[in-house]
Amino acid sequence: MAARRRANRILAAVLIPVTLLTLAGMAMLWPSGSKEGISLANPYSAAPGVTFDTGTIQRVATESCMQGVATQDQSGQPAPQGSGQQPEGSNCTFAFTEPDKGGSPVKVVINPDVAKSHGVKPGDQIRYLNLSNAQGAASAQGSPAYIFVDFVRTLPIVLLALLYAAVVIAVARWRGLRALVGLVGAYFVLASFMLPGLVEGKPPLLLALVGSTVIMIGVLYFAHGFSARTSTALLGTIFGLGITALLAWWATGAANLAGVGDHEATTLINTSANISISGVILCGLIISGLGVLNDVTITQSSAVWELYELAPNSSARKLFTSAMRIGRDHIASTVYTIAFAYAGAALPTLIIVMLYDRPLGETLTSAELSEEVIRTLVGSIGLVLAIPVTTLIAVLVVKATGIREPAAAVVTPAVANAAPGASRTAPSGFRQRGASGRTDDGGELAPGGVEDTGALAAAVLEARSRRAAEQPEGTPAAGVDADGPDGSGDGTLPTRRGRRADRG
Repeated sequence: MAARRRANRILAAVLIPVTLLTLAGMAMLWPSGSKEGISLANPYSAAPGVTFDTGTIQRVATESCMQGVATQDQSGQPAPQGSGQQPEGSNCTFAFTEPDKGGSPVKVVINPDVAKSHGVKPGDQIRYLNLSNAQGAASAQGSPAYIFVDFVRTLPIVLLALLYAAVVIAVARWRGLRALVGLVGAYFVLASFMLPGLVEGKPPLLLALVGSTVIMIGVLYFAHGFSARTSTALLGTIFGLGITALLAWWATGAANLAGVGDHEATTLINTSANISISGVILCGLIISGLGVLNDVTITQSSAVWELYELAPNSSARKLFTSAMRIGRDHIASTVYTIAFAYAGAALPTLIIVMLYDRPLGETLTSAELSEEVIRTLVGSIGLVLAIPVTTLIAVLVVKATGIREPAAAVVTPAVANAAPGASRTAPSGFRQRGASGRTDDGGELAPGGVEDTGALAAAVLEARSRRAAEQPEGTPAAGVDADGPDGSGDGTLPTRRGRRADRG
């Protein structure tokens, strides 16, 4: 117990100052929320008389672009057909849409790119621009009164979100629910602290480090609870986050990532003089690796604890080696995960660059792909280095806080058959523990060189069945107190707490 308290004090001595420093930095960097000096034309702001309406498509037709559009000549009279005010031979896609607010169906012109790429069909819900009541609409010549803006996606997104929440809660139960709530909190920090801070020109490196640390502290402890296991994962996450931030800061300057050629970056440049595109890219490089980094650290920390539960008497070196076997598998799969996630997000860009038919090296270092390549490399390096550090911290903590069971000699068939004539007492080994925390026979299982957990469990079951077959009827099994730990005579195994009480 003294070792456990000492280990917890060490963890607290490291994490509490980090948390306080992070919160102080968050208070200093908190944005004012002012949008003074920002000039951004909102595409969803409408002129007087113009509204954004929604409706359901009844049917779709391809007609002349001027079909059904009222046009006027200079005298204000309807222009005759063939007067030159409507282009000959041009066709447009129209969606006859029933407005959600009621009324007669309206004729919405569909954007050519939407009609060609995805198309529209009856039953689709769309959002369209209503220009019928706009000022000057009566004098507009050949302009459509209803223009497609976007699809209404509320229902499918809500259904997917509900399905996702149901699956997470059904599998992970209470912990899954807490993780979902933590995700909402993480997006709150992102939307209310990090994004406004970037708009106001706050230092992007500090902003990303402080915001990401706050998110990880909240998400980890809220989802997994306050424990040495979670604290270990948090330390590993902070280490990986620091490595990722340093590499992102260096790579942004060394590779001259300026967002050239990105439409959104160009829009931000013209929006405000305080917004730094390289700072936005730097912050994005750090944020993009948070989810995977959190995944590998909490998994690695849990792996160490589970391995220790199976083999509480194994050495720290052996525990670290076994956990790193899991970590190496995790590294391999996670590297693929990051690379494919970024490739999927940038698939249109990849296709365009591929069609340019440029050399591979020139393509990967081009303005279009360099940011994604650096994002993959920086995030992968941070999470790969976080795995051994998290494993080492977890091994040190679990060895300091874990409770060792008293050693007892038990002969197993695996040992007896593998080493005839050898000593039947093993100085150290593994213990098979049940759901109640008790060992299967009150003794210690010598592994006989068997390191695989499945083989170890098979050896335990074989030993148990052989002892049960050879034991005279009415005789208590080895390691069972016939009088019970409390003298009740129930012949059950003492619990771990009872054994500690017996040892004083």
